[in-house]
This record gives sequence, structure tokens and C-alpha cells, in this order.
Amino acid sequence: MTREKMLNGAVLAGILAVPLWAYGADEPFVITLATKVAILALAGVGLNIALGLGGLVSLGHAAFFGIGGYAMGILASHAQIYTPIFSGAVVIEGTNVMPVIWLVAVIAAGLAALVIGAICLRTTGVYFIMITLAFGQMFYYFAISWPAYGGEDGLSIYVRNGFPGLNTLDPIQFFAITFVVLIAGLIAASAIAKSQFGLALNAARQSPIRVETVGISRYRVQLVAFVISGMMTGLAGALFADLNRFVSPTMFSWQTSGEIMVFVILGGVGRLFGPVIGAALFIALEHFLGGLSEFWHIYLGVILLGIVLFAPGGVTGILVGREKAHD
Repeated sequence: MTREKMLNGAVLAGILAVPLWAYGADEPFVITLATKVAILALAGVGLNIALGLGGLVSLGHAAFFGIGGYAMGILASHAQIYTPIFSGAVVIEGTNVMPVIWLVAVIAAGLAALVIGAICLRTTGVYFIMITLAFGQMFYYFAISWPAYGGEDGLSIYVRNGFPGLNTLDPIQFFAITFVVLIAGLIAASAIAKSQFGLALNAARQSPIRVETVGISRYRVQLVAFVISGMMTGLAGALFADLNRFVSPTMFSWQTSGEIMVFVILGGVGRLFGPVIGAALFIALEHFLGGLSEFWHIYLGVILLGIVLFAPGGVTGILVGREKAHD
């Protein structure tokens, strides 16, 4: 067993152990923090497929995160006021069933990623970064100007959505749902990285000309990766909105895109558990340093600067050394 696999197992055990301890100690807030880590880690895992494997530096992934959140908010709000979303030849009802909401969120985010990716991937480098940022901001300002669902004030959901057989209002049970979804996302990301598609995506990142020479379309490979990445990030957005029982345009903001990227960079770009470690470190800094100063991002910036300059492999690279990513 490699050192990275041992670290991954320890991280997973730690994320599970903290809320279990908090449950025994009657500390529901700590369980909520662990749940937040699991959800944001899932968003980071989604971005890591595009960034770590495909080399696609996207500053617009908040668009998919927000789409997932608003998919939850729209469906749940119509369910709680007993009015259909659309009534005509076909009646579309709201719902508070989590698996149905997840499916809608994943499909909506995937379709958006398909359209956005099809346009953005015609550019490269800084142009790709800027056009993804532009799309994210377009969704942000659209949400602000959408009064039907709260506009700038956002949309509150008074009762958390349900999952068959579970009480989702119980913090430990809701954590269990997010933890299982995170594991599923990690398994999917690992399978993608080891598949022929993952190898082609990695090759397209390292040597796009050679990939085109052997008959593989770099554009198509990266577009599929971008769509998968968007779908996973959209699922995380739906879970995040359910955790807070609130959605707002800030889910679409460029700051959200930046934070998701920070998770990946902190933990290690291209590392399977890099986003998990990065999200845990980010939430820990926010919790402990945020109580000392509202300018705690200064300390985060210093840490991030140190990692970029001296440890490009992130925290994972520091702890395991020079081992192959995604082992």
C-alpha cells in the first residue's frame, strides 16, 4: 500500500470519526461542519476532474454549483407551497424527495456544462479562464434579477428535503447521506482517472498535438470531462443548498469558484483526495481563525502562497512525497 493510499484512508477515517465523536458529545454544530466539508469536498472532486486530469482552469464552476442549488430550491419551494412549477399541456410539480432533486440538479448542471464547455473549449489558456468566469457571472446577475425565486435576497426552504427511510433533520443522518455521496464521487473520479478515457484526457492535457495526431479529438475528450465535472459540482450545490435550507445568488459568484479551486490547490491538484484535504483545511481555518479575526483570509492567503511556491503538490504532496497522483 502506497503512502498516498494510507493518507487517503486516514483522511476518510478522520472525516467519519469527527461527526461520530460530536454525536456522542452532543455537538451538532461540529457535525454540521463535517457535513459542510463532505459537500464542498465533492465540489472540489468535480473540479479536479477538469483541472487535475484535463488541465482546464475553470473560474466558472460556481455556475454549476449554483444551478444545483437552485434546482433544489425551485423544486422544494414549489413542493412546500403546493403549486406546480409549470402548468400547461404537461404539469411539472415540485418535490422534496432528495434522489429526484439530485437527478434534476445533475441533469441541469450537465446540460449547462455541455453548452458552456462547447463554447469555452474553443479557447485555451487565459481566454478559457476568462470566458468561464464570464459565464459564471452571467448566471450570478441572472439570479439577482430573478424575483420569482427571491432575487438578490435568495430563497429559503423551511423544511429540509427527505430521503427514504431517514430523518434528514437529524444532523448525523444528513451527514451520513453526504458522506456516502462523497465516497461515490471519489470512486467515480478514481475510475475515470484509471480508465482509457482518463488516460486520453491526461494525454490531451500534456500533449494535445500528439493526441490529435493519433486520432483522438482533444476537444471531445475535454468536453466530456467538463460535463462530468459540472454534473458532480451541481450535485454538491444541491446538497449544500439542502444543508443551509437556503439558496442565493452568491452560490454563482466568482468567489465561490475561487474557493472551490482553493480546495483543489491546497490539497493537491490531480490528487484523488486533494480536494477532500483542501476542503477540510479550509473549513478548519474558517472555523478557528474566523473566531479570531474577520480577516482570516489573510492567513489562508499566506498558506496558499507557500503551497504554490514551495509545495506545488499541495498538502498531499508534502505528506506523501513524490508519488504518482491518483494512486
